[in-house]
Amino acid sequence: MGLTKQYLRYNASAVFGVIGSQKANIAYVTLRGGEKGRYVAVGACEHVFIWDVRKAEKVLILQGSKHDATYLCPSPDGVHIAVGYEDGCVRIFSLLNGENNVSFNGHKSAVTSIQYDALGARLVTGSRDTDVIVWDVINECGLYRLKGHKDAITQALFLKDRNLLVTSSKDSFVKWWDLDTQHCFKTMVGHRSEVWGMVLLNQENRLLTGSADSELRGWDIEYLEEGKEVGEPMEKKGKSLLDDDEADSGDEGPNEDPEERILSCKKAGSVIREGRDRVVSLTADPKAKVVACHGVDGYLELFSVVPEEDVQKKIEKKLKKARKKAKSQEGGGEAADPVVERKLTDELEKLTNIKASSKIRSVDCILFPNGELKVALLLQNNTIETYNLNTTEKNATGTKTSRLTLAGHRTDARTLAFSSDNIAVLSASGDTVKVWNRATLQVIRTMACEYALCSLFVPGDRQIILGTKSGKIQIFDLASGSLLETREAHDGALWSVCLSPDQRGIVTGGADKTVKFWDFELIKDKDSGPNKRLTLKHTRMLQLDEDVLCVRYSPDQRLLAVSLLDCTVKIFYTDTLKFFLSLYGHKLPVLCLDISHDSALIATGSADRNVKVWGLDFGDCHRSMFAHDDSVMFLQFVPKTHLFFTAGKDRKIKQWDADKFEHIQTLEGHKGEVWCLAISPSGDYVVSSSHDKSLRLWERTREPIILEEEKEMEREAEFEESLGKGEEPVVPGETKGEAEPAGKKTIETVKAAERIMEALELYREESKKLEEHKAACEAAGKQLPPPKTNPILVAFGNISPSRYVLDVIKKVRSSELEVSLLVLPFPYIPDLLSLFNSYVQQGLEVELVCRCLFFLLRIHFGQITSNHMLLSVIDDLRTNTISKVREIRDVLGFNSAGLQFLQREIESKEDVMFFADATDRFEEKKRKRRKRERAILTIT
Repeated sequence: MGLTKQYLRYNASAVFGVIGSQKANIAYVTLRGGEKGRYVAVGACEHVFIWDVRKAEKVLILQGSKHDATYLCPSPDGVHIAVGYEDGCVRIFSLLNGENNVSFNGHKSAVTSIQYDALGARLVTGSRDTDVIVWDVINECGLYRLKGHKDAITQALFLKDRNLLVTSSKDSFVKWWDLDTQHCFKTMVGHRSEVWGMVLLNQENRLLTGSADSELRGWDIEYLEEGKEVGEPMEKKGKSLLDDDEADSGDEGPNEDPEERILSCKKAGSVIREGRDRVVSLTADPKAKVVACHGVDGYLELFSVVPEEDVQKKIEKKLKKARKKAKSQEGGGEAADPVVERKLTDELEKLTNIKASSKIRSVDCILFPNGELKVALLLQNNTIETYNLNTTEKNATGTKTSRLTLAGHRTDARTLAFSSDNIAVLSASGDTVKVWNRATLQVIRTMACEYALCSLFVPGDRQIILGTKSGKIQIFDLASGSLLETREAHDGALWSVCLSPDQRGIVTGGADKTVKFWDFELIKDKDSGPNKRLTLKHTRMLQLDEDVLCVRYSPDQRLLAVSLLDCTVKIFYTDTLKFFLSLYGHKLPVLCLDISHDSALIATGSADRNVKVWGLDFGDCHRSMFAHDDSVMFLQFVPKTHLFFTAGKDRKIKQWDADKFEHIQTLEGHKGEVWCLAISPSGDYVVSSSHDKSLRLWERTREPIILEEEKEMEREAEFEESLGKGEEPVVPGETKGEAEPAGKKTIETVKAAERIMEALELYREESKKLEEHKAACEAAGKQLPPPKTNPILVAFGNISPSRYVLDVIKKVRSSELEVSLLVLPFPYIPDLLSLFNSYVQQGLEVELVCRCLFFLLRIHFGQITSNHMLLSVIDDLRTNTISKVREIRDVLGFNSAGLQFLQREIESKEDVMFFADATDRFEEKKRKRRKRERAILTIT
C-alpha cells in the first residue's frame, strides 16, 4: 500500500496593518481604571480594536468570526459593547476581558444601527434587511421584530422615560413605535430623501434629523396624556424652509388626527449645514448638549444645544427690540404687542468646524462637566484623529491631540516581501513603505516612497528595492530608514522585479516594453562618507513587442520567463537572451507567474481567472484549472515544493498541488480584493495584503489536510449559508403583521432542536425500560436487578433521563431557544409538557420552563386543546405553575423589600447615597483633591 501525499494546513495567525475599517463606526469606551475619552473602539475587518489614543497602542482585541463588524454601541454602564456584523449577527462583549457571552441571530443582512435603552436591559438593532428587532439583554433572547420600513434602517433610538422607539430609514420615513403594543402609531413623511441620522434633544422634546440635503430638520415633540385627544391644531410658528405645500400636505394630516393618543410631532424649522452633500453621520454627546454632523468630505460641523433659560433670554431680547421698533414706527402711540417666533436656530448654535486630514467616515464625542469636548474621528484612509475644544469659549477652535497612523498604510499595500531570515516583512503602498516584525507585528521602519508596485529585500537584508508606478527604482537603507538612491529605470510603470538566483543583481520589467538587467555595486560618494553604499549598474536590455507584466528567473538561472500584455508568456535563455519558448493559451493577460525550485514547472495566473501549469522543458500545458471567481493577481510556489499559492480579486487565497493538479485549501478572511502575497523562505508563513487595508499572516501548522474532509466542510458551509438565507420561522396561527418573532433559523438552532429530540428519544427509551423492569418484577414477585443505564446518562454522573432532558434544554443558547422549539415536531410535545409539569413541581429552573411552556402553548394551541390525553396534563400545569410562580415572586418581593430597608438604614446612619450620583461625587472629590495638591505645591 503506497503512502498518500500529506498536506499541512495553513491557519490564520493575525490581522495587522488596519487601524479602523470603513464599514463600522467609532465609539468612545471606558476600560477598567481608565479615564473617559482615552479609549476608542473601531471595527477592524471582523475584529474590534480598542485603541489607547494617548499612547497610540492597541490595548484590546474583540475577536470576531468571518464577517465584518458594521456597528458598535457601548452599554450605558460602560462594561459591555454590542457589535453588529455583516451577516446580521449581534454579539455583546465584555470590555473587562474581551469575552463574548451573548449572541443574537435575527437579521438576514448587515446590522446598520444598535442602541441600548437607558438601563442597558434592552437592545434595539436595525439592519439592511429593513427590520428592527428589540432584544432582551438580561434574558438573552429576542422580544419582537418590527416590520414597516421599506429600505435599510439608518438609526433607532429608545426614549428614556417612555416605552417608545423612533426609527429612521433610507425609505425617507421616520416611524414611531409603541413597544407596549408593538405597533407603529406614527409615520413622519416630511423628508424628501433618505434619513441618514437622528438625535433626540431637550429632554427628548426635540428630534433632529439629517437627510440627503444641507438641512438639519427639527421636529417639536409634544407628549399627550392618556385619553386626551388633540384638539385644535396649534398655531404655526412661522414658515421654515420645510414649509412648502408638499411637506404641509404630508404632515398636517397626522398632527390633526383625533385618534392620535401618544404624541404629536410637527416641524419646528431647520438649520442649514455648510456641507451641500448628504449627512453621513449625525450624533450627539451622551448628555445631548453638543451635536456633531458631517458629510462625505473632511469637514466636521459642531453645534451647541442652547439651554432653555438662554433661549428664553434670547427671545426676550428680540421682543424688546421688536417693541422698541414698533414704538418708534407708531410715533410714540399705543402699538400692538409684537410676536417673536421661536426658531430652531435659537436652540442650536454653530460651535465650530473641524477640518480633518482626510474624508470622515464616523465621529463620536464626549462632553465633560468643565465644558471640554473630546471628538474622535475615523477617517476613510485608515486613520484615527482626536480633537479637543473648550465649548465655554466664544470662538472655540478644535485642537488636534492625536493621530493614529503608524500601525497601517493610508492606501492599499500593492507589494509584499519576506526577509531571508523569515523575521521581517516589507509592505509598500502609494506613499509609504513599512517594515514589520513578523513575531510582534510591530512596525520597525516607516519610510516615504513613491507609488510602489513591486519590491524585494537585497541579500543581507540591510537594504530594500522598490519598483514604482512612475518607472523608478528606489533603494532604501533599513538601518537609517533613509532613501539611498532613486534611478530612472523605465519610461512606464515598473511592474515586476526579480532577484537573480546568484544574488548578484536584479531584473526588471516595465510598461515601456523592455526587460532590463541590473548588477549590484558598492560605490563611494560624498553622502555615504567613509562607507560604501549600494547602487545598481545597468548591464543589458531586452526589447519586446508588448508591455511586460511579470518577469521571473528559473532557479538554475538558465531561463527567464516574461509575461506580456498580449496574453502570452515568452521564455528566453538568460546568457544570450535568445528566444526559447512561447506559452500561449490564456484569453486575457497573464498577471503573475512563478517557476518551481527545480526549474521543472512554470505556473501562470491570468485575468481570465485560470491558472495553468506548464512543463519548462517543452512548454506543454500540463493542466488548466479554473482558480478564482475573478482575476488571479498573484502566484508563488512554496519553497522546495511543487505546491503554490494564488491570490485573487474574489477575496480568496488558494493553495494548489502542481503535480496532482488539486485544490488543497482556501484561506478566507480578506474583505476586499487580495492584491499580493509573500511566502517566507522556510514556507512556514504566508502574508497577504488586500483592498480592505489589512495585512494578514497565515501560519503552517502540523495538522494534516484530508481533501475529502475539506470538501465535506465546504458543502456544510454552503448548507449553513442557504439556511441563513431561508425564510423566517412562521408561528402557526399568527398572521404576518408589524410585529413578528425575533429569531432566525440557523444551523445552530437546527442542531439544538436535534439535540432536544435525541434527549427526548433517550428519555422514552429509558422510561420504557423502567416500565418493563417494573412489570417483570411484579410478574416474578421479587426484586430483579435494574436494567443497564444508558452510557450517556452515566457520563453525566448517573443523572435521571428527565434531568438529562432539562440539562440539554438549559445548554441551548437563550437567544436560539424559541426558534429551536419551533423546529420540534408535535409528537415530541406531549412528553415535553409532562416533563415540564414534573420540573415545576420540583421547582427546577421554573423561569426557563415557564418560558418554554408558554411558547409551546402559543404555537401548538390548536393541537394541544384538541388532544383529550393532554387535558389533565395542562390542568396540572396550570395549577402547579401558578402556585410555584406566585411563591417565587413572593420570595423575590421579600428580598427586594429587605434590601431596600437595609439601604435606607445604611444611608441614614452613614450619610451616604447608594447608586445615586455616586460617580459624580467621586469625580468631584478627585477634583477637589487635585486643587488642594496644586495649592500646596504653589505655596511650597
